[in-house]
Amino acid sequence: MGRLTQTSYRDWPAYRLESERMSVIVLPELGGKIVSLLYKPTGKEWLIDSGPRPLAKVPYGSDYGRADLSGWDECFPTIVACGYPGEGAYYGRPMPDHGELWSVPWRMEASGSGLIGEVDGIALPYRFKRALAFKDDSTLRMSYSAANAGEEPLFVFWTAHPLFAATEQTRIVLPEGMKKLLCVDGGKAFRQGESYAWPQGDGARALDRIGPPFALDSRKFYAENGLTDGWAMLREADTGEFVSLSWSAAELPYFGFWVDEGEHTGCSVCALEPCNGYYDSLTEAFRQGKLLRIAPGETVEWRLEVRAGNGED
Repeated sequence: MGRLTQTSYRDWPAYRLESERMSVIVLPELGGKIVSLLYKPTGKEWLIDSGPRPLAKVPYGSDYGRADLSGWDECFPTIVACGYPGEGAYYGRPMPDHGELWSVPWRMEASGSGLIGEVDGIALPYRFKRALAFKDDSTLRMSYSAANAGEEPLFVFWTAHPLFAATEQTRIVLPEGMKKLLCVDGGKAFRQGESYAWPQGDGARALDRIGPPFALDSRKFYAENGLTDGWAMLREADTGEFVSLSWSAAELPYFGFWVDEGEHTGCSVCALEPCNGYYDSLTEAFRQGKLLRIAPGETVEWRLEVRAGNGED
């Protein structure tokens, strides 16, 4: 189904995994970052690149906003920097901004026609693994696991962090049962802590639309009551091109999305973020009891599928 080759991307060692209709490029040295998600029939690149920002290694624990701000990273065990909240030997240990994984090199190896990457925790004793393989020519399957290598339970969560390229024609499409979204970062147009109806928003500005990069604004919302259907999509209203994520709502019960209109990346961006913690800060997720608890010696697994197409594909 898929073909795996070793290549380079902007002078970095890379792997290219491709099917007849999709291609992804992964950089082991830069946190296992997926730097390209290409839909080959139309040439649509769904992930933003770093633009004028250098694509470079940064020290562990760096501020994510000062790095390349591109591609698809994995956020684990937190998004917002905080102290580890669980009682025991790890209590209070610093959890870096956007987690540990994006700023450290990964070990990678071929597995048949797929690619397996793994990395060990620094602040906490875990092994994180991600396997990429094509389910079919239009669907990339991403299989994840986190194993507790320590002697105490771990309280953690994972969030997908794909910075999808958007335009004013991009529409965010969510399951029909979605009614309310909680605003956790309102930017200029919305109010943090308030709930908004999906997709109409406050009536003045719809939540499913994305503005131009000169708006210099950003915002983030979460599904307020968790999910019953695990999927989300971006669709271009003019061309019909789309990228969709699908997952088990039992494995990943929470979902948020982040919109940037040039404030941080210089681009129009929408990050669709299924996750197993609610929300953003490990401290907050621990307070709410909405996160993973991994017992010593236990391994937790979850899966995500990424589909790209055009029109009725």
